[in-house]
Amino acid sequence: QVYLVESGGGSVQAGGSLRLSCVVSGYTYSSNCMNWFRQAPGKGREGVAAIYIGDGSTYYADSVKGRLTIPQDNAKNTVYLQMNSLKPEETAMYYCAVLFPSGGRCYTHYSAALLDFGYWGQGTQVTVSS
Repeated sequence: QVYLVESGGGSVQAGGSLRLSCVVSGYTYSSNCMNWFRQAPGKGREGVAAIYIGDGSTYYADSVKGRLTIPQDNAKNTVYLQMNSLKPEETAMYYCAVLFPSGGRCYTHYSAALLDFGYWGQGTQVTVSS
């Protein structure tokens, strides 16, 4: 059984930083993508960052480039989301996911079918106050 457990969420003022963690168990890292998504109340799910485990390539949504990064620690089966200069509109539940797109690369947007085929955590809440 594959488990993903997110942690590190909390409340922060605008302009502040948080680092989220996602620990994966029951699965050995190989050629897959680790992704971070977020979903604000009343809004759809938004992909924000991804890392291709095979070569460490990273991918970011335009809205977060330069502020969010997705480092990994393969020895700990952990991927992080380092978030700097946070904005109130980034208040959301943040989820990590193991996904399996073809082509040797990742994306921040995926088909519904591919999202359903992945493994997901339960999420961690991030609240950014103005």
